[in-house]
Amino acid sequence: MSVRLDHGKDDLEEVHEINVTPFIDVMLVLLIIFMVAAPLATVDISVDLPASTAQPQPHPDKPLFLTVKPDLTLALGDDTISRDGLGATLEQATNGDKERRIFLRADKLVSYGDVMEVMNLLRAAGFLKVALVGLEKAQ
Repeated sequence: MSVRLDHGKDDLEEVHEINVTPFIDVMLVLLIIFMVAAPLATVDISVDLPASTAQPQPHPDKPLFLTVKPDLTLALGDDTISRDGLGATLEQATNGDKERRIFLRADKLVSYGDVMEVMNLLRAAGFLKVALVGLEKAQ
């Protein structure tokens, strides 16, 4: 037994309706994927800050290095200085030039809070141009 569906017409009529069901299915799947993936993108990770892969910048002729040692003492160049005398020592070393860049380097064992305390001392002394020094990693 056979059935003819086209009722004798030789040409097929065009269907002018869009089937949106597959489109809705794809959109729902994408919505679920993004709902699951979004919270995973905000996970905290541990970072190791002392090393950097940034391109080396040209160094000035006589850089002024302020070092925070592991015992939290400060050194300007090779000379140990006190925290109280930091402003006066920097004034003397820079000849009063507050626009001169100070290169701040700290030992890996020094906490971030202690580095920020030294940066606050620099800001209080009027030295706002501070560059952080890190190890240059080979790429």
